[in-house]
Amino acid sequence: MTAQLTLDELAGLMKSTAGLTVDPKEMADRPDSTFAEYGLDSLGLLGIVGALENRFGRPLPADAERTKTPRDFLELVNTDPVTTTGA
Repeated sequence: MTAQLTLDELAGLMKSTAGLTVDPKEMADRPDSTFAEYGLDSLGLLGIVGALENRFGRPLPADAERTKTPRDFLELVNTDPVTTTGA
C-alpha cells in the first residue's frame, strides 16, 4: 500500500473484508455517498479498520470506524501520522 490510502485500495478492502464489489470510479464520482449506500455496514467498516491496523501494525484513529463516507474515511486515515509515516 502507498503512504496514502486510495479509493482503489478502499474498494479492494471492501471486497476482501465485506464481500462488496464497489467501483472506485463510482466512489470518486460520489465521495460523499454513505458507506450504507454501498452496502457496507458498521461491522464491515470495522473489518476494514482491522485489516488496515494489521497492515500497519498499529491502531488507526479512534474515529475511523465511525466515519460515514469514503471521503471522511480517507481524510481521517490519510492525515493520521500513523499511516503517513510509511509504516
